[in-house]
Amino acid sequence: MAILSIQSHVAYGHVGNAAAVFLLQRLGFEVWPVMTVQLSNHRGYESSRGRAFSAEEIREVVRGIAERGVLGDCEAVLSGYLGDPAVGEVVLEALAEVRAANPKALFCCDPVMGDQGRGLYVDEAVPGFFRGRAVPAADILTPNLFELSQLTGRRIENLEDTLAAARDLLQRGPRILLVTSLRHPESAYDEIGMLAVTDEGAFRVATPRLPLDPAPNGAGDSVAALFLAHLLKDCAVEDALANAAAGIFAILSKTEAAESRELQLVAAQEALLKPAVTFEVEAIG
Repeated sequence: MAILSIQSHVAYGHVGNAAAVFLLQRLGFEVWPVMTVQLSNHRGYESSRGRAFSAEEIREVVRGIAERGVLGDCEAVLSGYLGDPAVGEVVLEALAEVRAANPKALFCCDPVMGDQGRGLYVDEAVPGFFRGRAVPAADILTPNLFELSQLTGRRIENLEDTLAAARDLLQRGPRILLVTSLRHPESAYDEIGMLAVTDEGAFRVATPRLPLDPAPNGAGDSVAALFLAHLLKDCAVEDALANAAAGIFAILSKTEAAESRELQLVAAQEALLKPAVTFEVEAIG
């Protein structure tokens, strides 16, 4: 079975598909990567080269995959950075084609829009696309705290606010919500968390907050891929959360040890299968 992954790509470093593809393959999945953007490196550097692809160019790539007659083998669609709403519509078209061939296929939407401290870094129309079009179609949604606030219009200052916002989104379509980069004033200084919420309950996990400066790009892309992969392996939500936490912590630990600005996915690959450090998941509701 395969995963159709539609998101950005960089030649140097690991963000978007340059993170998700390797992680998904290492965990045993075939991946069909479709690029929304092709850049030399992520834009956290002082310069980058490359370009975004138009909606029609992306549509043509998906059409070519469909012409191979393989969409019935697609187990999930994963989306990340889109850039503009027209590209988002192509993702939903691709999802409809995949579900026509395999009605059980999941849609994992990482609503990439921005982050705390940086604000919005996509076209101003993108949040509206996610709220009105992508959220109702998604099975799994993986926003960070900033994106959760953008999607719900809520001010989020503590865990209670986060739970309320997550449950608000669950009423709009998704079955599973994963909130990443979970830090509030009440959080321990040396920890960072994630929260998984379903209609049945909520689960929180915290890992040590490593002193990475600047923080490497691509961690959110990696977590979305890891969480989806473990769900597809029939893990319960709380187990998928624990495995994703262990995986991203292993990657960040290798990144810290290498004193690198780029995620050390290759160096951490064995720990994706047999993590040396695991973390307890707490049921909170």
